[in-house]
Amino acid sequence: MTARLARDAADAIPLRLIESAGLADARAALEAPARRWLDACGFSAKLGEVALLPGPDGAIAGALVGWGDAAARRKGRFHLAGAAQKLPAATWRLETAPPADEAGEAALGWLLGGYRFERYRKAGAGPSATLAAPPGVDADRLEAIAAGVFLTRDLINTPACDMGPEALEQAARDLAGAHGAQVSAIAGDALLTQNLPLIHAVGRAATQAPRLIELCWGAADAPPVTLVGKGVCFDTGGLDLKPSAGMRLMKKDMGGAATALGLASMIMARKLRLRLRVLIPAVENVVAAGVFRPGDILQSRKGLTVEVGNTDAEGRLVLADALTLACEERPGLLIDFATLTGAARVALGPDLPPLYTDDDALAAELLSAAARARDPLWRMPLWDAYDDELTSPVADLDNAPFPGMAGSVTAALFLRRFVDPSVVWAHMDIFAWTPVARPGRPKGAACQGARAVFAALEARHG
Repeated sequence: MTARLARDAADAIPLRLIESAGLADARAALEAPARRWLDACGFSAKLGEVALLPGPDGAIAGALVGWGDAAARRKGRFHLAGAAQKLPAATWRLETAPPADEAGEAALGWLLGGYRFERYRKAGAGPSATLAAPPGVDADRLEAIAAGVFLTRDLINTPACDMGPEALEQAARDLAGAHGAQVSAIAGDALLTQNLPLIHAVGRAATQAPRLIELCWGAADAPPVTLVGKGVCFDTGGLDLKPSAGMRLMKKDMGGAATALGLASMIMARKLRLRLRVLIPAVENVVAAGVFRPGDILQSRKGLTVEVGNTDAEGRLVLADALTLACEERPGLLIDFATLTGAARVALGPDLPPLYTDDDALAAELLSAAARARDPLWRMPLWDAYDDELTSPVADLDNAPFPGMAGSVTAALFLRRFVDPSVVWAHMDIFAWTPVARPGRPKGAACQGARAVFAALEARHG
């Protein structure tokens, strides 16, 4: 699926954004018939409201979109996307552009609102209205961002029957082929011979072999940036089996991998001046012969031993080996994305992913970029006082310490044990799902954190 902004606005129909406080002035500027029509429609400039304006020949002469007030707009994002769903097929241009910092968001929201997942059935007629690129907005950039978001959504929305480790590897290969990147994979028992034992342990019982997927792109002498994405293509919980309600959405447990690939798509499409490396440990956590068990003690690539306190805390295990491998090349920046804990949702809900890093400068950079991109993040603490809770009486670490409070924090602390202290690192505990449709964000897969990181990398390496 592609999303486009029109480049030619010559024949576009004017679209005016009307704040509540400006309704009287906007109404006064209309001809009398248009004022009567607007009154008959009951248009009040409430955020997201749309009123079509008829011309003297009966054609549509324009449209007004309610823009509410600043307080109403702060409660959400991509408000123009909601209006786009209500407009008839035509090319529209913003006659009264929003403030400069909102114009790009408005256009991007319009693009994102056009997403449909139609692999298994047609979703019905989607919005057919087209927006002309607002003045000063880089249309190519927004289209590249939308393409990355759509890739992430497509991968997450695809169920595990068609998105196992093999298909996830193929998705990486397809993306690499489109941008001249290189992809390799270490699969099955080769994970043991190449010292990736945790990835092997988690995925060894599945029908499709576990694997470590690696994508590389960019000039060898460019600043190195590594992305790691959790690729658990389905998570039953293992022998610590999830209840059916908890398993229902576990096709999205590879959302970290999908997010890393979507971000990679943005980076490569915009040709940022960096050396990109993407590492994806791709596994299924199943119940079958050969499955790893509670109480097992596993070796890691780093040499630390891990007692399995709970087989449903498998994501941090596969990430541990991938993060260790990532640090061996000493990247200038290392970021991982993972649908890691339910505790993050309890703390911050589905829309606000926690950001963990010990680097204050990086935290400030990412939070500033998140605000610009309207891709929210919230910094959470790597609270050293909780680090001792990871202790096992029989191994170096326990992957699911009792009693389980501060679960998102302790999961991040677990990952930190496998990151070289000299490497600048951030971890994002994403949900990767939109439970209720919002403007620009249909119900289903969500791309979280990628646009924020892209904005930060673009500022560094654009």
